[in-house]
Amino acid sequence: MNSTGGWLAGPGVIPRPLSAWRWVLAALSTWLALAPAALAQDNPMPRPPPLERDVQFWIRVYTQIDTNAGFLHDQYNLSVIYDTLHFAPNTTPSEREREVDQARERYSAALRRIAEAGEAPLSADDQRVRELWGAEVTPARLHSAIEDIRFQLGQADRFRAGLIRSGAWETHIAETLANLGLPAELAVLPHVESSFNPAAYSKVGAAGLWQFMRSTGRRYMRIDSAVDDRLDPFRSTEAAAQLLAFNHRVLGTWPLALTAYNHGTAGVRRAKETLGTDDIVRIVRSYSSRTFGFASRNFYVSFLAALDIDRNPEKYFGALQKQSEARFQEVQLPAYVPMATLERALKIDPERLRALNPALLRSVWDGQQRVPKAYHLRLPLDGTPWTRELLAQRLSPAEMFAGQSSPPRYRVQRGDTLASVAERYGVSAETLARLNHVRSGTRLRAGRTITVPETAPITVAAAATPAPAAPAPAAPAPAAPAPAAPAATAATPPAATAAPLVALARPSPGGAVPQDVAQRESAEDAAAAAASKSRTAATSSQPVSAAQAEALSPALGPAAEAEQNADPNDYSVGHDDTIRVAGDETLGHYADWLSVSTQHVRELNRFKFHRSVLIGQRIKLDFRKVSREAFEAHRREYHQQLQAAYFAAHRIVGTQVYVARPGDSLWTLTQRAAQIPMWLVQQYNPDVDLADLRAGTQIVMPRVEEVGGSG
Repeated sequence: MNSTGGWLAGPGVIPRPLSAWRWVLAALSTWLALAPAALAQDNPMPRPPPLERDVQFWIRVYTQIDTNAGFLHDQYNLSVIYDTLHFAPNTTPSEREREVDQARERYSAALRRIAEAGEAPLSADDQRVRELWGAEVTPARLHSAIEDIRFQLGQADRFRAGLIRSGAWETHIAETLANLGLPAELAVLPHVESSFNPAAYSKVGAAGLWQFMRSTGRRYMRIDSAVDDRLDPFRSTEAAAQLLAFNHRVLGTWPLALTAYNHGTAGVRRAKETLGTDDIVRIVRSYSSRTFGFASRNFYVSFLAALDIDRNPEKYFGALQKQSEARFQEVQLPAYVPMATLERALKIDPERLRALNPALLRSVWDGQQRVPKAYHLRLPLDGTPWTRELLAQRLSPAEMFAGQSSPPRYRVQRGDTLASVAERYGVSAETLARLNHVRSGTRLRAGRTITVPETAPITVAAAATPAPAAPAPAAPAPAAPAPAAPAATAATPPAATAAPLVALARPSPGGAVPQDVAQRESAEDAAAAAASKSRTAATSSQPVSAAQAEALSPALGPAAEAEQNADPNDYSVGHDDTIRVAGDETLGHYADWLSVSTQHVRELNRFKFHRSVLIGQRIKLDFRKVSREAFEAHRREYHQQLQAAYFAAHRIVGTQVYVARPGDSLWTLTQRAAQIPMWLVQQYNPDVDLADLRAGTQIVMPRVEEVGGSG
């Protein structure tokens, strides 16, 4: 770039020719231009001595006890393990919970006796408990420890199973990280998140190997009614690499970037700013907030424990035979095609086809939706070498469609429930919930339209007559037949003696969803996370069985206490009743959320009439009519909906660095860069004064593509 400013290509661009699957990797390689020393540091994952006792605790949880046992321990000093409880495999959860409660009561009483004993002699059991505390033992500390007794279920059986599963994808994960210049150690994160289970779902709606929420996943992946790339281990790996690189860019260290994967980027940034440090030890030991609890404090140390075990599996589990690397061929669909048609034409076992294509949703497999045009369908490596042209020849024109099928819709009436609507259409409430990507307990709001099965409604005695379904559009006309291709033969699969073929992901084209759907799902994600947080705060109980643990979360460590969110902006109100202005906010927004006039906000801040607020500026607000909590809720909801609407039709495919020219402003920047919204530029540059751009300032600009229609 010359001295007048402009775009930087940056070092780190992959030098070899790039095939289609590497488009994300090539676009993201410019991350290396930002902080090459930080990304390639010798020890990106430090293991500080003060955290060693915590790391050892999680190593023991992951390797020494399985899901029929658990530790009763202090939640702040993880070296204090009062007891190891062992359960018979056939005991019920209620029996286990009773045993845990009884043990907790015994040790609470022991701590109380020891704290009050002074110099009096102790029983052998009480003396053992006292010695667990070492130099920390004081009456005050022991009294506070009474409320800090926690149960942690063992995970050795689940961790071992995850080690075995990891073999299928570890090569792709390693290559993705290497091509982006990211630390190889990040490859073990799925052990903590999902135990390498690509079909894992959490209670709050996170899914897949890397446990993405829908709202965060849509930034990088296709998530619509036909395809959910979160369930694709290959595509979701590339999305996770983008999110982790973003976290590192914002927070500056890998311990904080990893903690943000669990706690949210804004939350960790707030912790860093509150304490004035990026030292992970100080943050996990000293930072206090309502949502920075046991899970957030322990996410990085549980990752370090997983890293140690992954590097030395035989030390902990003996000889292991990992799954072989996933291998397949891909064919790009020439049109929208029903799955039943593809199964017939390809002559492939349906279960084998389903296992190779986990991102295709149930609606595709049961015929409600077609496999989308241009989708890269994975096929077994053995057998016929398929090409797009060959597949088009095997399909008749009547079997290829120009658009997606449109399932019938039903407008919800007052008093409707999922169960009542499902009964009218002859399906279960769970089936109807899956069809609409909602939880089975979701309440239906009158006026909302939902997808219903392609069957006539059943007349139910004493039931209100259902409202007519919204008229379905005419079926798309069959696509024009593909031109006959010469009888070309694809490259034959490699011989058994050849180097192993690395299975590489191709991004799913298309995938735009209606804005209202994206906004509703984003709100559902936020509500589920908030409800989970409330449940966690209301109870100190922890899962006591594998079934309970898996129902709560597939994570082997403690479940997340905050919503997964890539937005680094802090939307809370300061102690002095001020806020920092975020992108796409106006004085009118603040006035609405405060139930005051815009003029009142102007007068409070001594703003002239025509003066606009600037991004990053601090302004004072009046909370006499509305509480700070209500204002923050309105503000967060506004940004959640704003972002959901944008990512309903856009996807981040990489980043590039722009060097500001004289006269540049945030507005001119976004106009040059395909009209990227100001709030998104601010998210990628939270510490840059975008209101006062100086020539020479480096700005990270996300590269965004507009995605085609859903299906």
